[in-house]
Amino acid sequence: MDDMDSTATESLTTELPAGKALGTIYLGGGCFWCTEAVFSGLKGVESVVSGYAGGHTLNPTYDDICSSDTGHAEVIQVRYDEQQISTATLLKIFFATHDPTTLNRQGNDIGTQYRSVIFYTTPEQQACAEQIMAELRSSGVTPVTQLKPAPVFYPAEAYHQQFYARNPFQGYCNAVIPPKLNKLRLYFSECLSDSRH
Repeated sequence: MDDMDSTATESLTTELPAGKALGTIYLGGGCFWCTEAVFSGLKGVESVVSGYAGGHTLNPTYDDICSSDTGHAEVIQVRYDEQQISTATLLKIFFATHDPTTLNRQGNDIGTQYRSVIFYTTPEQQACAEQIMAELRSSGVTPVTQLKPAPVFYPAEAYHQQFYARNPFQGYCNAVIPPKLNKLRLYFSECLSDSRH
């Protein structure tokens, strides 16, 4: 954890009044409108914030990262109650709701900002991701997902936050996100909050 930036590590685990702890992990699986929509409705997920991570420029904007020159990926910051949802479950949902086998691409979204990436904040998260990726490989799936310590996370502009919830009929969202949510309901229905059934 020494090579993680302090910005990323300051909220790794937050103690809650009841003695529970929140974990934090950063996931990139294409457009963050899609990943945010998937993870926002899970039991035990306290917050999902869309943003940018993994690049070499400070305070990137959406226009900056769309150039594919900044090195940043579109990611979501997921803060979750580890007593209600495990890291393993989060990662299984992550791998099931995007294509981890395409390099720098998800469907028609092409560029390094759309790469598949996991930025972990604890050794346990790293080990869990390594195990799940090994299981995928043994089943014949070859993920190109990057696995790295969490770098600085930059929250995206306000209009990107909860984008699908506010714009469910926007053309891109309406075409790309419902199939992911259907897969979520089909395979992980027990993980959905009451509002998502």
